[in-house]
Amino acid sequence: MSTRTSPLRTATIVDVAAEANVSKSTVSLVLKGSNLIKGETADRVREAAQKLGYVYNRRAGELRGNASNAIGVVINDLMNPFFAEVLVGIERKLVQAGYVVLMAHTHEDLAVQEKVLQSMREHHAAGVMLCPALGTPKSILKQLQSWGIPLTIFVRNLGPGSYDFAGSDSDEGVFLATNHLLNTGHVDVGFLGGQRGVVFTQRTDGYKRALKEKNIPYREELVFNSNPSREGGYQAMKELLSKQPTLKAVVCYNDIVAFGALSALGEAGIIAGKDFALIGFDNILDTEHSNPPLSTVDIHPGSLGEQAATLLLERIQNPGAKRMVYSSKPNLLLRQTA
Repeated sequence: MSTRTSPLRTATIVDVAAEANVSKSTVSLVLKGSNLIKGETADRVREAAQKLGYVYNRRAGELRGNASNAIGVVINDLMNPFFAEVLVGIERKLVQAGYVVLMAHTHEDLAVQEKVLQSMREHHAAGVMLCPALGTPKSILKQLQSWGIPLTIFVRNLGPGSYDFAGSDSDEGVFLATNHLLNTGHVDVGFLGGQRGVVFTQRTDGYKRALKEKNIPYREELVFNSNPSREGGYQAMKELLSKQPTLKAVVCYNDIVAFGALSALGEAGIIAGKDFALIGFDNILDTEHSNPPLSTVDIHPGSLGEQAATLLLERIQNPGAKRMVYSSKPNLLLRQTA
């Protein structure tokens, strides 16, 4: 049977169903991209839709089904290139799977984070990926899980729990960096940047472990806290040079802290790699082209993002699966600063 539509009337899903000799629900599934309808039937539906000039209204379908093909991705600090690189990996994987990415930037603001999460709930997001803002309470997990939306936490974990998580082995990464500096003859090695929290604790645990293995006592005065930013690294290095002028080696909380520290060293006439050893953490793209090129701990940001997205996609497909965790293996990448 062939259904003809008037030039004055737009084809409907009923017309497509009649043309393809299938039900309306079959047409809907095929045009949504569902894997439930395959082979000749799916081909027939697509051919009928093309013949009749039918365009599927995805948004209307989402409203009817109370679902969405959008994934909410909440980033805490897009001023840090690391998170932009992680986001590229996330988006690449999700788009390949047929999803649209709705990105929100909280700028480490808990109130903004709450608002954007509520907005994603209202838009019936198919899933949420969250890098928590500093100070995020663990209670947020129960709130998000009560909504019934698949969730993956990435980069910053929230301590023990049943949630899916993708991140890096921060302890091991900083251990590798600190151990390298100790092995190259530095007895005193400092730690620069970062604020109290789970990730900070993990990274300083690696720092302390390297010291302990060399029977070197941990000294609180060699740890300089700061915001994990360029300005934070700049100010922390200036404080270090003032209070610990004999210290000649540090591991930085992340690469942008290291960039700020490089600026402070340059202002003081100190050459990184010659007069002072400096190692970052993350291996963002800019590290290869800094002046001088920055030694760092490579945790493969883009790949980490892809793996985080993979966890969420698996959770969407299998809501009852056991907790899934991905941990990027760190590698020490030596350039000119250490």
